[in-house]
Amino acid sequence: MENILIGKNKINKIHFERAIFISWYCSLGDCTYCYMSTQKNLISDPKKAKRSMASILAEAYLCKKLGWKVGNLAAGYGSYTHESILELVKNVYEIYGNKFWLNIGVLPEKTIVALKPYLEGLYGAVETTNEDIHKKTAPNKPIRPIENMFKTCEKYSLKKAMTLIIGMGETIDDFESLKKFIIKNKIDKIVFYALNPIKGTMFESSKGPEINYYLEWIRKTRESFPDIDIVAGPWVNRVGNIHLMLNAGANAITKFPAIKLFNTKHAKTIEEEIRNSGCELEGTFTKMPNIDFGEIKNSNLDYRLKNEVIEKINQYMKIMGRTDSPLQINVD
Repeated sequence: MENILIGKNKINKIHFERAIFISWYCSLGDCTYCYMSTQKNLISDPKKAKRSMASILAEAYLCKKLGWKVGNLAAGYGSYTHESILELVKNVYEIYGNKFWLNIGVLPEKTIVALKPYLEGLYGAVETTNEDIHKKTAPNKPIRPIENMFKTCEKYSLKKAMTLIIGMGETIDDFESLKKFIIKNKIDKIVFYALNPIKGTMFESSKGPEINYYLEWIRKTRESFPDIDIVAGPWVNRVGNIHLMLNAGANAITKFPAIKLFNTKHAKTIEEEIRNSGCELEGTFTKMPNIDFGEIKNSNLDYRLKNEVIEKINQYMKIMGRTDSPLQINVD
């Protein structure tokens, strides 16, 4: 397959964008492709569906040390209040040291203004630009409010990203509606997910899209938008096709459970796939990071939270260090 390294891919460096899930609750809970739709009736108290602050910050810190980008903090609609998301975003920025993206639904202007100093941009979970499919798969998540949020982003110089799920019944003819959407909303980044069938959803018996069909969406997008950021979101069963996704025009990858599968055969396959595409990976999926807990201790987090973050980092490092890789920790 021809390698069309143009626009963003001229630099030939590929990064991993870690989506850090911060809650499993969604006030909508009826998108027919989504894991959260299977959980809503099981969650009696939405607050209990949130991850702990320490676990989120520990993951963000590991992203920094492993050379991964915090692709976004992700949660369902209505999972955080203005005050709670502001507190979390400030703390992640403190520990990560760079601006990042947020993907927690449509936000009011007041919240966007408060979060602006810490964010690179906001995500709109569009998922499909086929109107008929959207009405069936996301009946209570209309596109118009997302577009209105994008307009607010422009007002405050924040970037805009969208997600698209391939394999929900659309055809390649729908690319024209995607193209119009990107142009209309001046989208800076798009994440292409291949439908991952989830038990309990209407797609549980689906096999997901054929690889060449998925690649065609990436390729046509790159050809039409040379400078847009294209992130490929393959699940574990598709990591052997990453070189094809990069050759088609993606300049980043996401979705891989990189901590749980650190230095496994899947992680090694990803690094090999990136090399085979003629690209260079920023960061690592196989080499244990050099951890300096002094960075945590010297942060502006409160004393109790610092200790909780350090404890969580140790827990994650134990998961990652199940191989013979040396564990390098500086506790000074």
